Amino acid sequence: MSRSFETWIGSRYVRSRSSNSFVSLISAISMLGIAIAVAVLILVLSVVNGFERELQERLLAMTSHASIEGLEGKIENWQALGEVADNNARVYASAPYVAGQALLVFADSLSGVELRGIDPIAEDAVSGVGATMREGDLTSLEAGSFNVVIGIELADALQVGLGDKVTVTLAEGIVTPAGVVPRTKRFVVSGIYRVGMYEFDRRLAFINLSDAQKLYRMRDAVSGVRLAVTEIYAASEIVREVALEHGEVVLVGDWTRRHVNFFRSIQITKSILFVILLLVVAVAAFNIVSTLVMVVKDKQTDIAILRTIGAKPRSILKIFVIQGSVIGIIGTAAGVLFGILLALNLESIVGGLEALFGIKFLAADVYFISDLPSELRLADIVVISSIALALSLVSTVYPSWVASRTAPAEALRYD
Repeated sequence: MSRSFETWIGSRYVRSRSSNSFVSLISAISMLGIAIAVAVLILVLSVVNGFERELQERLLAMTSHASIEGLEGKIENWQALGEVADNNARVYASAPYVAGQALLVFADSLSGVELRGIDPIAEDAVSGVGATMREGDLTSLEAGSFNVVIGIELADALQVGLGDKVTVTLAEGIVTPAGVVPRTKRFVVSGIYRVGMYEFDRRLAFINLSDAQKLYRMRDAVSGVRLAVTEIYAASEIVREVALEHGEVVLVGDWTRRHVNFFRSIQITKSILFVILLLVVAVAAFNIVSTLVMVVKDKQTDIAILRTIGAKPRSILKIFVIQGSVIGIIGTAAGVLFGILLALNLESIVGGLEALFGIKFLAADVYFISDLPSELRLADIVVISSIALALSLVSTVYPSWVASRTAPAEALRYD
């Protein structure tokens, strides 16, 4: 009965229309403040999670899980290395490649690119390049065809489309009686891809492995072998295992080493944002203190009457703890619901705003990712809501304790 009595009065104080409308307004503002702070924290963490996911997926689509390269920039016996990799139970695909720098020229436009020679079938098994094609097909890179597949940003910069011929110019020259002349070769644009990361879409072009070997005069050698492994977080261990089994001295690398700064910066940013926005939640939760202090002042007569008819100080304390907790629970629940709705529909909302105002929130030439992704995680929701509820509960302690110490005689002296 005592619990029902305290809960009933505490919830009545939240719902009642007090003569002091300012107190009711402060209560509503406290709920709204908690709701907004919780929603913003959920939304921001979801965006950071989305960035981390998209960055990992797009980087792995273009850079592979691991790679093995020659000490002098080439591997002669790469077929044996590929067999060793394919025989490893934790490697499900391998692909040779030739990498080099070049200059792409079309009409009056030119751009420096990283030119990568690949076997289209093997490369598609190692990375997700084939799935990113917007026009043409990766299999168009046939040996001897001298076709090239470029990114959509590079195509826009050069103003080229499918079927256009671009000139590939290398830094290596040919000595002639007239002097050193740069080596050039005409390629036909047979495909355009889009990863969504400006660095790749603007700077990376693909040609056939055999064409690249001829272009860079590598004969049958390759720059290295790219691996796709079954456990991406064990990529460094797996690539070392393959290299040791191969037996020759080579250079090994994996996606965690090549792009560790990206993921480390994301984790640091997420931690900083969490702390900063948690302070906003704390400020919103501590508004409950001012709300309850004003409620206690407004309810002095009620408290005195309850004490007079036998209510204990512990019961008075519970009444105001329950009132503050209800404010915190309602605010947190509303914030969680609003935050989830925003996080789940963020891409549609951003797309609509960009179309409405004709702006781009994330410029492709400034940010690594041109989209605004969002990934909602249950763990984040649980942590945020738990902390918000805990802070709300802590905020009720002092004003509730003050209310429990109210002396009935003093409160009723002038009533």
